[in-house]
Amino acid sequence: MGWFEALVLGVVQGLTEFLPISSSAHQSIVGQFFGGQDVGAAFTAITQLGTEAAVVLYFRRDIARIISRWVGSLAGRVPKDDPDARMGWLVIIGSVPIVVLGLLFQDAIDSALRNLWITAAMLGGFGVVIGVADRLARNARPLTSLTWGHGVLFGLAQSLALVPGVSRSGATISMGLALGYTREAAARYSFLLAIPAVVGSGVFKLADVAGDPVPPAWGPILLATVISFVVGYAVIAWLLRYISTHTFLPFVVYRIGLALLVAALLLAGVLEPLPQG
Repeated sequence: MGWFEALVLGVVQGLTEFLPISSSAHQSIVGQFFGGQDVGAAFTAITQLGTEAAVVLYFRRDIARIISRWVGSLAGRVPKDDPDARMGWLVIIGSVPIVVLGLLFQDAIDSALRNLWITAAMLGGFGVVIGVADRLARNARPLTSLTWGHGVLFGLAQSLALVPGVSRSGATISMGLALGYTREAAARYSFLLAIPAVVGSGVFKLADVAGDPVPPAWGPILLATVISFVVGYAVIAWLLRYISTHTFLPFVVYRIGLALLVAALLLAGVLEPLPQG
């Protein structure tokens, strides 16, 4: 991987990780224009560490408070029904589905599920799902009313993002809207819920490629990760302001348009369904 490719893919990762348009889909598509190869699930997972670092920095006060109150509840210093302590448990419970399914289907995630025909189908199909959920949303429930059952449903929705094209934020926010939560509440829980899953996946892939007999291009990977952090931080700030007064319709239109474009490029032979990675 060259430095320019890493720069472009870092910007793509930062721009698309938090928007409901699927960062893994964009990495796969854009990566093919640099030598016709798939950047791979490992590269995607590692560069996501940059965007998750942006989440940690942006929500640092919330995260510190949640961890402090959660630990305090374990020690008996904080009531177990404390909202922040409860949120700590909700993030843990909501993270279980993606961890279990990620381990069970690791081989398929790294190979067959990266087929661009599947990606195109998920971009278009889930675009419709997001549009319907947003259209029918009541936008009434605050994050403080999140229940244990709803936390699990959010987690199951997040696990769908193991398939490129679905979008982690798109799936979890759609679930939140379907359950009656406000756009901002659904987005905030989506960001918090992603931290254990993405960091765990990134560290796992980092250890995996470190043991590869062929050394990876660590310099470009580091550049892409840093760029994704900077761009991702700006996108978080923008998105939370945007969704407080706007619908997800532009993202729905974009997803469907991109799905049609990818299908056309596949039929024309410009893109390969499963390129060498």
